[in-house]
Amino acid sequence: MNNRTAENFAGKRITALLDEGSFVEIGREITARTTDFNVQAKDTPADGVITGYGVIDGNLVYVYSQDAEVMNGSIGEMHAKKIAHIYDMAMKMGAPVVGFVDCAGLRLQEATDALNGFGELYLKQAMASGVIPQITAVFGTCGGGLAVVPALTDFTFIEEKGRLFVNSPNAIPGNTEAKCDTASASYQEKETGLVDFVGTEEEIIENIRELICMIPGNNEDNDSYDECLDDLNRRCEELENAVEDPAIMLSMISDNGIFFEAKRNFAKDMVIGLIRLNGMTVGAVANRTTRYDEEGNAAETFDCALSARGCRKAADFVNFCDAFNLPVVTFVNVNGFKACKCSENNIARETGRLTYAFANATVPKVTVVTGKAYGSAYVAMNSKSIGADMVYAWPKAEIGMMDAKLAAKIMYADEAAEVIAKKAKEYEALQTSPAAAARRGYVDTIIEPADTRKYLIGAFEMLFTKREDRPVKKHGTV
Repeated sequence: MNNRTAENFAGKRITALLDEGSFVEIGREITARTTDFNVQAKDTPADGVITGYGVIDGNLVYVYSQDAEVMNGSIGEMHAKKIAHIYDMAMKMGAPVVGFVDCAGLRLQEATDALNGFGELYLKQAMASGVIPQITAVFGTCGGGLAVVPALTDFTFIEEKGRLFVNSPNAIPGNTEAKCDTASASYQEKETGLVDFVGTEEEIIENIRELICMIPGNNEDNDSYDECLDDLNRRCEELENAVEDPAIMLSMISDNGIFFEAKRNFAKDMVIGLIRLNGMTVGAVANRTTRYDEEGNAAETFDCALSARGCRKAADFVNFCDAFNLPVVTFVNVNGFKACKCSENNIARETGRLTYAFANATVPKVTVVTGKAYGSAYVAMNSKSIGADMVYAWPKAEIGMMDAKLAAKIMYADEAAEVIAKKAKEYEALQTSPAAAARRGYVDTIIEPADTRKYLIGAFEMLFTKREDRPVKKHGTV
């Protein structure tokens, strides 16, 4: 890395991300080649983007970092070709691509050449999807057509002051930046679901390093393993008390408390992320009814129900795990679907996508019913009927069509309260208890909450060599 590269923001970000002294720059001498509008008179070192490769904790990574000091980091013909070349190399070597975005968008002086460069970059990303992991971090502006870049990647990070938008807030009819800043990091994190993490530059780089060490380098060589220094038979005595907030529960189950939560502030009724079990990286999906803060106080409560956003969040994550051969564990506590007009607009479609994602996934899939598991909402949450390999249930779990009391009221609507209460107990024993589900083969084993970690490790060890075929087709349409 030359002196200029090492001293500017774009270069410093790469230096902070990679292991010390490991970065090798590619295309350092490339500059813009257009002569229109006096571009040849401007200094365009590296054409505004630093590209190359290095390692993170020994893992090969390809990286590009846009330089806002060169024509505001705008994308021109050679700028785009440099990034595309990095993708070509990453695909050949089977290694992740990390992109640092700080860009004014399309370079107007190069017009169609720059526009073609956008398209070439989109194509490389599309071809790489599901083959190598792609990570984008926004450290400045990511607007217009460039906003498609993070949408095509697997994980997106954005600095607190970063800007991410297709249309600027003031260009949206009836809106202004002061009224609703749709380009802000907060809006993109909480409302669109595009952003996984918002933080400082240092926090983002630290999180990317952690993520790279947990995910495979590509879809064929699963090297996402680490030595397990935790007790494989460790009991989690307080696990049942954390059932309302799976973010806490997953940290308790995982090796040494490791839990990387994705999209933590979007659709918070659904928790997704990566944990380690016996050194193996496992994707986790779980329903949440309460979010607790760092002091242990209930900060937010949610319906015990599937929402459209929650389904979308989980489906995308399951697809990622399946593409990169990461096993999936699902923790179920859901009694139906969220009932509101906004959710109703999309809930059927998004539940269908979630059902398809679980059913279509061929990786090892284990489900733990921790609370309620009622109706079609439970079916969609990786039930035995749509392909879960192993299903465990805690003793107090409820599995069935609906709550026993409600079912009794419907079936014996004209009876006295005493009769309804009696029938509710009968219905619970015969239809909604975990024992009833286990007798029918819908639950494999009823386990004590404290033993959940031990059972999950055993299940995934057993399923390690799982092979499962799907009908021959080009691709599904869900």
